[in-house]
Amino acid sequence: MRILIVNGPNLNMLGIREPDVYGKQSYRDLKNEIRRHAKAIGVAVAFFQSNHEGALIDCIQRRYRRIDGIVINPGALTHYSYALRDCIKAVGLPTVEVHLSDIGAREPFRKQSVTADVCVKQICGKGFAGYLEAVDELKKGKA
Repeated sequence: MRILIVNGPNLNMLGIREPDVYGKQSYRDLKNEIRRHAKAIGVAVAFFQSNHEGALIDCIQRRYRRIDGIVINPGALTHYSYALRDCIKAVGLPTVEVHLSDIGAREPFRKQSVTADVCVKQICGKGFAGYLEAVDELKKGKA
């Protein structure tokens, strides 16, 4: 199984940006944790992070025929990117939306996800463990 891990704006700033909300571990730490977990369960993972909406869409469109599922943290794009939503829907792959924090318990504008309805599952507020859970769900086919 091959899974694409997609991270949107500011995820590259993990450990620096609001550590009280997102934790003190870095983006590199996140990737290493996912790699270790994926290897242990026999899943191949590829990573892509961008602060640009179009780059995320281009990546998904370029790779969708070579992957079996997507784990995505759209960052702030979660709340307004209908273009990213349409891309996820268009490729038709099982996709799990992940958020490090509990977006439902934060500022009012963060409570709505425009991408969640085209994803098979949304995982919020579990930190790095949410990504591991998403990989597990895709592998099991339960997502």
